[in-house]
Amino acid sequence: MYAAMALMGLWWLPIAMRQDDGAHRAVRSYCRYVRWSAAWMIGLKSEVRGTVAEGEVMIAAKHQSFFDIIMLCSVLPAPKFIMKKELTRAPVLGWFALKMGCVPVDRGKKGQAIAKMMADVQKGRTRAGQLIIYPQGTRVAPGVKLPYKTGTAVLYGQLDQTCVPVAVNVGVFWPRMGIAKKPGLAVIEFLKPIPPGLTKHEFVEQLSTAVEGRSNELMTEAGWTRIEV
Repeated sequence: MYAAMALMGLWWLPIAMRQDDGAHRAVRSYCRYVRWSAAWMIGLKSEVRGTVAEGEVMIAAKHQSFFDIIMLCSVLPAPKFIMKKELTRAPVLGWFALKMGCVPVDRGKKGQAIAKMMADVQKGRTRAGQLIIYPQGTRVAPGVKLPYKTGTAVLYGQLDQTCVPVAVNVGVFWPRMGIAKKPGLAVIEFLKPIPPGLTKHEFVEQLSTAVEGRSNELMTEAGWTRIEV
């Protein structure tokens, strides 16, 4: 997977430099390769359910492992992420992420990070795309409870855009840490959009209820037994 990232990154680099949508096409191509290779190498098939988001929307997704990022980017037309600043220094990955319009933030500075994140998003609003944010701020293993952070609600209010929640069961098969992977059917599901205009409390309540509830259903469907931590 990582070898293919380097090789495909070099192959797509000239196209990404010359064409506006080149970076998105490159990343989509790579992510589809990873999904395909995971199916025949380790028996991990993948399925995307619901209506794939398009246009200028915010996507608030459950984040369990690297594979849910892969699945999102394999189908979204123009994804861009709120991402850790450190990732911009990663070979191949960092350059393509910036070219796609991803917004790097320094998570170590908390309030300053949110303020910079909002400013960067505002500056990039002329770039059409789907802004992806992980409301819990990090990868969360199945059964682990973490609160939904304020950054998502702040962005929702500032951008005044529709928010599309995304539920996943990916962590059942592809854990957040380690190299062990399991065969099965990994699923991400685009849920009913949340229109703009809700209060921060209403938005977080509606978002967390939808994402956590459906993610638990998808994980149970995949054979996961609830052991809350």
